[in-house]
Amino acid sequence: MKVSIRIKITIMVITFVLFVIGAAWFISQFVVGRVFIMNVKTNLIKTYDSCNSVMSKSYKIDGDKMDLSGQIVNTLDSTVVIFDSENKNIYTTINDESQMMRSIEGISNAINSSGNFSFERGTYEINKTHDTLLNADFYDLVGVLDNGMLIVIRSPFSRIESALRVITKVFNNIMVGLLIFGSVFILAFSNIFSAPIKRLSHAAKEMTELNFDVKVPVATKDEIGELASYMNAMSWKLETTISELKAANIQLQKDIDNKQQIDDMRKEFLSHVSHELKTPIALIQGYAEGLKDMADDEETREFYTDVILDESRKMNDLVKKLLDLNEIEFGNEPLKIERFELVDFICQIVNATQILAENSDADIIFDEKPPVYVWADEYMIEEVFTNLLTNAIHYVTPGGVIRISLEKRDENIRVSVYNQGDNIAAEDIDKLFIKFYKADKARTREYGGSGIGLSIVAATMEAHGKPYGVYNVEDGVVFYFELDANTPC
Repeated sequence: MKVSIRIKITIMVITFVLFVIGAAWFISQFVVGRVFIMNVKTNLIKTYDSCNSVMSKSYKIDGDKMDLSGQIVNTLDSTVVIFDSENKNIYTTINDESQMMRSIEGISNAINSSGNFSFERGTYEINKTHDTLLNADFYDLVGVLDNGMLIVIRSPFSRIESALRVITKVFNNIMVGLLIFGSVFILAFSNIFSAPIKRLSHAAKEMTELNFDVKVPVATKDEIGELASYMNAMSWKLETTISELKAANIQLQKDIDNKQQIDDMRKEFLSHVSHELKTPIALIQGYAEGLKDMADDEETREFYTDVILDESRKMNDLVKKLLDLNEIEFGNEPLKIERFELVDFICQIVNATQILAENSDADIIFDEKPPVYVWADEYMIEEVFTNLLTNAIHYVTPGGVIRISLEKRDENIRVSVYNQGDNIAAEDIDKLFIKFYKADKARTREYGGSGIGLSIVAATMEAHGKPYGVYNVEDGVVFYFELDANTPC
């Protein structure tokens, strides 16, 4: 499922904001309170130090009381009471008749009456206490000033707790507000951030469809703007390169057309030459046969007429093969694909060429199998197989073996013709199917070969769209071709 970069950015930032808010809530619940209490204790100590400084001076006191309000540092507005046990004086910031005063006097009396006055001059303790008289909790600093006077500084815990609740509530409200505002801001920011990326994505998609007219506006000078500049440059270069390739392709097509035109002219010339030679060659053959009946020197007459007849036969065969090859290459003779039985087909051709095999003292081996049906132009395949078989007979080692075999290859039947004899040279094996090519020119001339037979094989199999070829084996050569199979081999 596609997830846009805008949603990803929003989720990431909101996750981060939630983490920050969660951390802030944890701090407000478990850290701020402790820090606040530490601050209270710190201010109690500051008040104690201020009292120490004030009481170290000499003051003229009217009566036995001194109002400390305005004389000392009292940030928390705490209740301060100093007892001078020697002069029976009390220094305080509150009304001496209040319940708070009576409660603090109770603390002083308890300390003095216990007989265990453990405070030394300049020392103090800070404790959280519950006053049963006032039914309230306080933070009390109880200690002795440098001049030996007992001091009690009291700050109500309810005031601290109330302030802490207010701070926590305000903090939570601020966090919720920041979350809402941050979410809206993040969505807006992600839209602004993802908009140029969307334009880049659209431009890239257009380029994949070979539309290079699209351009990405460069609105910023950051990495996205730099990427947009590079994409515009890439689009221009691709358009230029493709234009050059199209021009080169047009030129290449012209070259191919010229080559095709030359090849067509060559084929047309070959067709015309073959057609023009066919008639005079037939006439030569006819007159040579008439010459054989003339009554001069019989031996000479026989010799010359035999030569004429043999050469005319070879030329006539050559012209016929050229015409057949020309028809196949031009595709003037459409394929007549039909279903026929291959085993009996091969047996008939083997029987027809048996006399040639006997002349070469060769033994043709074909292990007949159950009927195998194939789809092809039977007449053209007959020409292919006959060419390969006669080629094998001409090149087989005297007294050697020619072996014909069938093999199933996926949906095809491969027909292989092996002849025992010399291997084909490596430089010749890839050229055997080229028109007029003769690997062994002397031997080819000996049996009247023209170098056309294997070209007909190649053209026929290419017209059928089927594989064909040749390869060497240890003691001979194998030619093969494949046909569409209709039943398993």
